[in-house]
Amino acid sequence: MPEIKQVQVTFDCAEPERLARFWCEVLGYVVPPPPDGFATWDAYRDAQPPQERDAWSACVDPSGAGPRLYFQRVPEGKAAKNRVHLDVRVAPGLSGPERLAALEAECARLVPLGAVHVRTLYDGEDACIPMLDIEGNEFCLD
Repeated sequence: MPEIKQVQVTFDCAEPERLARFWCEVLGYVVPPPPDGFATWDAYRDAQPPQERDAWSACVDPSGAGPRLYFQRVPEGKAAKNRVHLDVRVAPGLSGPERLAALEAECARLVPLGAVHVRTLYDGEDACIPMLDIEGNEFCLD
């Protein structure tokens, strides 16, 4: 079986740049440099036909370990629950009240950025916090 070299996660969205910047804040990712031949992203945008401007954006893990996230503008809005979502691993290895506290602290950091706290799931040992990003895509703090 061939080895998989890279994985990219793609989001359909209304505002690619805004959503990319949100996920940069959530994950500590960065916006990559503009395409070859362009000194800035503004120069790249200005070179595109009007209908293609701001059609996509991306963010990357600065360490190179995590997948690239790609955001593409689509005309339709989100209509149903995601079939795939991201789990943001905030508290691996933690359990009980310590795990819950770590998840709640991250939730409190993300809400002012525009994330929506859906609910907190906690059974006394394990915890998870389902949330929505700024365009309504589900993700979980895990």
